[in-house]
Amino acid sequence: MHPDKPVATHSSGPDAPLWQWSAAELAQGIRTGLISSREATASCLERVAQVNPLLNAVVHVLHDSALAQADAADRAVARGEALGVLHGVPVTTKVNVDQTGCATTNGIVALKDLIATEDSPVVANLKAAGAVLFGRTNTPAFSFRWFTENALHGRTLNPWSRDHTPGGSSGGASSAVASGMGPIAHGNDIAGSVRYPAYCTGLVGLRPSFGRVPNFLPSATAERPPGMSMMSVQGPLARTVQDVRLALQAMSPGDPRDPWWVPAPLEWPADARPLRVAVSTKMAGVAVHPGIVAAIERAAAWLSDAGYAVEYIEPPDMGAAAALWPLIADTESRATMGPLVERMGDEGIQRAYAGMTRHTPVLDTEAYFMALARRSTLIRHWSLFLQTYPLVLGPLSAEPPFAWGLDVESFAGMDRIIAAQAPQFAVPVLGLPAVCAPMGRIDGLPVGVQLIGPRFREDLLLNAAQVLEARQPPVRPIDPCFGA
Repeated sequence: MHPDKPVATHSSGPDAPLWQWSAAELAQGIRTGLISSREATASCLERVAQVNPLLNAVVHVLHDSALAQADAADRAVARGEALGVLHGVPVTTKVNVDQTGCATTNGIVALKDLIATEDSPVVANLKAAGAVLFGRTNTPAFSFRWFTENALHGRTLNPWSRDHTPGGSSGGASSAVASGMGPIAHGNDIAGSVRYPAYCTGLVGLRPSFGRVPNFLPSATAERPPGMSMMSVQGPLARTVQDVRLALQAMSPGDPRDPWWVPAPLEWPADARPLRVAVSTKMAGVAVHPGIVAAIERAAAWLSDAGYAVEYIEPPDMGAAAALWPLIADTESRATMGPLVERMGDEGIQRAYAGMTRHTPVLDTEAYFMALARRSTLIRHWSLFLQTYPLVLGPLSAEPPFAWGLDVESFAGMDRIIAAQAPQFAVPVLGLPAVCAPMGRIDGLPVGVQLIGPRFREDLLLNAAQVLEARQPPVRPIDPCFGA
């Protein structure tokens, strides 16, 4: 066996260890009394003890609390209570959202003792759905890199390759789910931070529409500025589309602390058939790796086989939307996050932040307002396009997962990353939902494709992703076979 190659474990099923089961299987087993939540939680905790020392994905293991939550879940089943969609199912949360009694470190040494006194809405919703929150996952400092490492918690490894990023900023989440520590992980996405970690580790990662999942950080000392606030969302990572559906259902109920939350349905009336899909292999003017082009073409053919009307056509203004992200986000971050990076950031985030922002012009007030106005124009163009083509299929990244350190070793490396990630940047600017659908491997590393849909039509995205999953079955939890 090659020491750096992971191996797929057995498929989940009644004879497989519970940490290999999907969230849907665990929820059904707990609901029917086939298994207990304590058994499921203990199995995941045992898996954490086995592989987390190699991966460093879960940086705060809530062992005793998780078992107590599981016991409470089992008592609720015994009493015949109404059960949430994730009742008794082990789930992780990211260290950049508030969870009562846990530190909201955001990967920053200076915040290691910032203990949350109330839950963020997404955490409260997961608890209300019955999830057992058993661990907190790693993120880069300030959650602002596509590589998950920081001076406080260290580096998180990709179970597929210790030499390549597990993605960021939800890299702890992706590494944990891919290696079987838990079936579902919470993440968040402002420039690809759910989608890219899923891409790097062979998972399904959903960036919901802006306004779908309530969003608020009680421990924050100030509100985010408008551009970044309207581009940041909370979302799930999982090994199967069905588990992402369950997680989205659990995360989505409203919360009065988020003034932008929208009570949109999760399922809509049937659309006219066939659904039209716009396919692009060169979104945003990016030169896409041939293996990723082949994955897109394969996904397009599978959708066509399933009755979708597939057409190779470029969606409008993709490059313009991608280019608008740094104009808005960098302008705002220079006034808010930038000084904190300089004062509290580790060397990695300081170098990455400098490389990311160095080409972005400093906008005066008038230019900043015009950038926000341009955003409205682009959203309108896409809304009209999506009336004809409700689904857009294309690259999520122009390259396979990056080797460690590319963003900090040189400015040229950061330039390469920013160019490759253009399809990720465009989606937050547009406020649209998007999903990463796994599509096999290139040179041993997972890759995926991106599906984009109309606002609040996550159901269309997940239906299409399920078609692809039927032809490219999900990878079961893998064993990282490299040494510590």
